Amino acid sequence: MVKGSQKIVAVDKGIPIIDMSQERSRVSMQIVKACETLGFFKVVNHGFDRTIISRMEQESINFFSKPVHEKKSVESVNQAFRYGFRDIGLNGDSGEVEYLLFHTNDPAFRSKPSIRSAVNCYIEAVRQLAHEILELTAEGLGVPPHTFSRLISSVDSDSILRVNHYPASDQFFGGATLSDKSVSLTRVGFGEHTDPQILTVLRSNGVGGLQVSNTDGMWVPVSPDPSAFCVNVGDLLQVMTNGRFISVRHRALTYGKESRLSTSYFAGPPLQAKIGPLQAMVTTVNQPRLYQTFTWSEYKKLAYSLRLEDSRLDMFRTCTGLDDP
Repeated sequence: MVKGSQKIVAVDKGIPIIDMSQERSRVSMQIVKACETLGFFKVVNHGFDRTIISRMEQESINFFSKPVHEKKSVESVNQAFRYGFRDIGLNGDSGEVEYLLFHTNDPAFRSKPSIRSAVNCYIEAVRQLAHEILELTAEGLGVPPHTFSRLISSVDSDSILRVNHYPASDQFFGGATLSDKSVSLTRVGFGEHTDPQILTVLRSNGVGGLQVSNTDGMWVPVSPDPSAFCVNVGDLLQVMTNGRFISVRHRALTYGKESRLSTSYFAGPPLQAKIGPLQAMVTTVNQPRLYQTFTWSEYKKLAYSLRLEDSRLDMFRTCTGLDDP
């Protein structure tokens, strides 16, 4: 069942669509504006190889069509890649979803056959797209090149690729089917949350379900477009811009007779990277420092100790709004 009283507005209302084939300076300013006003946007004409996309989608479909016992067998000893269903995290959150999770720098996975080639090619391509978006972001903000992108380009960056499969309503894991008239066919696939990393780059098939929360607190359904990538600001980017960018709250619902497949790249920094507001984003008068400095390891540990919907960033706000002594 879908909980909460937030209203739903028109599909794609207020969601920017950015054509990356435009003049570079125009693209950079549009990205900054989108990050400031919603924290979410779509990119088109991004240059992503369609063959890589098709291979990744087909391999994912092939995997999720297997029996559960076969899917569970892919889990690695150190959980650098693993399969899961329903349970989201370790604190009681769940949804109508099954998933594959890959740590993108894991050498163990990169030695595995079958899906390996498709995933590796996808990771390299989506990392390049995330890198380019972050470079354009830096240009739009007027901060030095590589300010953001260097954090995800490091050999020890803690980035993740997650493939989510949301089943059709007649295939819910809980057993409800289209014939169960007393059961709502709209369920929560992945509950309301923000992403803790720097940036998320997501692509889905032609089935809807993703919704983002706008500044008025209303849910905006995102129309499915397999040719576009959805990009959202993560918690760390909100901190680095001292609250200028919005780490958007979002969720995924499941409904209808078609299953939804989404592939998300969560661009994260090295575990020991120090994260805090950039000096260029802080003034003692108009925009005092809003967040403490912390490591990604510290923030990640906190994030995974809380429920999905919890507001994590509040715990790292400064008390006075001034720079740390």
